[in-house]
Amino acid sequence: MERIIIFDTTLRDGEQSPGVALTKEEKLEIAKQLERLGVDVIEAGFPMTSPGDFEAVRTIAREVRNCTIAALTHANPESVDVTWDAIKDAADPRIHVFLSSSDIHLAHQLRKSREEVLELAVAMVRRAARYTSNVEFSPMDATRSDPRFVYQILTEVIEAGATTVNIPDTVGYATPEEFYALIRGVFENVPNIHKAVVSVHCHDDLGMAVANSLAGIRAGARQVEGTINGIGERAGNAALEEIIMALHTRRDFYGFTTRINTREIARTSRLVSDLTGMVVQPNKAIVGVNAFRHQSGIHQDGVLKERTTYEIMDPKDIGLTSSQLVLGKNSGRHAFRARLLELGYDLGPEELRRAFARFKEIADRKKQVTDRDLIAIVSDEIQAQHVEHYRLESVQVHTGDRIVPVATVTVTAPDGRSITEVASGNGPVDAVCNAVVRAVNIPARLLDYSVRAVTEGGDAVGEVSVIIEHEGRQVPGRGVATDIIVASARAFVNAINRLISSYEATGRNVPLGTP
Repeated sequence: MERIIIFDTTLRDGEQSPGVALTKEEKLEIAKQLERLGVDVIEAGFPMTSPGDFEAVRTIAREVRNCTIAALTHANPESVDVTWDAIKDAADPRIHVFLSSSDIHLAHQLRKSREEVLELAVAMVRRAARYTSNVEFSPMDATRSDPRFVYQILTEVIEAGATTVNIPDTVGYATPEEFYALIRGVFENVPNIHKAVVSVHCHDDLGMAVANSLAGIRAGARQVEGTINGIGERAGNAALEEIIMALHTRRDFYGFTTRINTREIARTSRLVSDLTGMVVQPNKAIVGVNAFRHQSGIHQDGVLKERTTYEIMDPKDIGLTSSQLVLGKNSGRHAFRARLLELGYDLGPEELRRAFARFKEIADRKKQVTDRDLIAIVSDEIQAQHVEHYRLESVQVHTGDRIVPVATVTVTAPDGRSITEVASGNGPVDAVCNAVVRAVNIPARLLDYSVRAVTEGGDAVGEVSVIIEHEGRQVPGRGVATDIIVASARAFVNAINRLISSYEATGRNVPLGTP
């Protein structure tokens, strides 16, 4: 079967999701997991946007060797040069140049004529081609552009050295039928199209990103771009896991293959969700918690008799397991580490020590600790260490229906000092957040709060996700514990740590001061 190139832009377009701010270490961790997943191209970032993103892209280019490492650039000389400097150490570096092609963008954003845009696109592709033979070009907002201008600009940039031409549905405007026709039009009207790979990049504003991407593949595209969990600008991008499993499950219809190790999909989805703070909706295709659950009696009966009656995919194919590990408070470190290795987590000595301590803490409150509990514990510990400035030590809350909730929080500061603060609030969670704000002396405001149970039952591990705001900057945070108040405190402290790291990435300190 012919192979489809999988281009992942989680670290670039995905990071443009409101409230997402990844550190260099987090971006590298995701990139290494994408490498294990088997994606062909990782778009590591947009180096011109900030020194922090430049460093993250450069680090990924140097350390991830089994994927093409791409970086996005504006169509201007300085940006092209900076982008090359960031990716030049990659095993296979790619410069991705983009420039708008729709009349609405030309008139209101660029304020340039078609002739000026065409000249600029050719010049910047030619400049990029001086650095590398692997150059991609995207006419932004192609689906709202005059197709004849799209054909013209593609013809010229291929002649200038573009080896991949990407057709983006930037605002999620197209229908599958329209997108199919546009891609066919590219093959029929660009005379030198045989010299380049045709790619598609679709957004989900009308909920058709995956359908449009698959239509593009059927029309002749051989590279598809998207993000893990479909995160990205506005309503997000095409969800790569959905495209991958559509091609995998319906090989009889599409007739293509990929080099993806599908058994890494669930772990990749979880990692991206953890580090971005963007919770996956329960009914999300492929990776949602309900994707392989059955509640209807008829469905349960069918699955018990023969799985394929109501499951078109084997959960094991994406890395899920129906087995439950029976670990309890008497389980030892060796059994704990062995099961983590089976789940794909090879922790260093310090990471293992801290994760084992969290496991024991939870095992004291639960009869059984399941695989999902373990994954939540380890993910929480690993991401906390990447951005740890303050560490939560203890939480106490006094609350009730006729009293004002009061929280006492103790944190360890970066210099090792133990800081204890007391605060009241409208509820126990509000009181905890106010106490954390006092302890760290950073006037952050809670914008969004959500909680979900990782496992079932009254002793379930709870996962809290928050978004906090400080002087216009929004960052996510996440925490897990069997006690929701403790998980809330962990999530808020995690968000504070991410806030500090986001300021450090731009060479600044967080403005302090009590609210």
